[in-house]
Amino acid sequence: MPSDEEIAQQLRESARVKVAMGERDVPAIRRIADAMIDAYRANRKVIAFGNGGSAADAQHIVAELVGRLQLTRPALPALALTTNSSVLTAIGNDYGYPYVFARQIEAWAQPGDVAIAISTSGNSANVLEAVAAAKKRGATTVALTGGTGGALAAAVDLAVIVPSVNPQRVQEAHITIGHILCGLVESALFGE
Repeated sequence: MPSDEEIAQQLRESARVKVAMGERDVPAIRRIADAMIDAYRANRKVIAFGNGGSAADAQHIVAELVGRLQLTRPALPALALTTNSSVLTAIGNDYGYPYVFARQIEAWAQPGDVAIAISTSGNSANVLEAVAAAKKRGATTVALTGGTGGALAAAVDLAVIVPSVNPQRVQEAHITIGHILCGLVESALFGE
């Protein structure tokens, strides 16, 4: 049976990671929000992708943009590349798993779009391929990653590297960042 102290320790560690980000990553988060706001003001879109829990984070962020976070407002164009099982399996079968996102980027990304790549390690081959494709298409590339940032942090225009190697803590921070970004976008475009 887990002890109360084990539970409390996990909560403290999650909070510690977020506090550390508040001390060093605020400017990076602001730059990503600015890129998203600029994209929307230019009638562009946000495209998000990742694997596993990062796929869920991509879908969550897109849901907040298309639906809403807090404000009742017009829908914002955003796509999660993780949601169409027919596309994912067809590309995986015909081209290989490393290209499941890159082929979709080729179909959807336009200059001025923002492509958000989410990977706890920063070394997912399919995420890296998609970033390369997004750069070719003229999209602004963003990474949400953790640990050292892996190859992904160096491959993108803007990155936030969560200061933890624990995938749980990294994913918790990623969705917090996603909520902050969506809130800043809403406020800038539709604020009262």
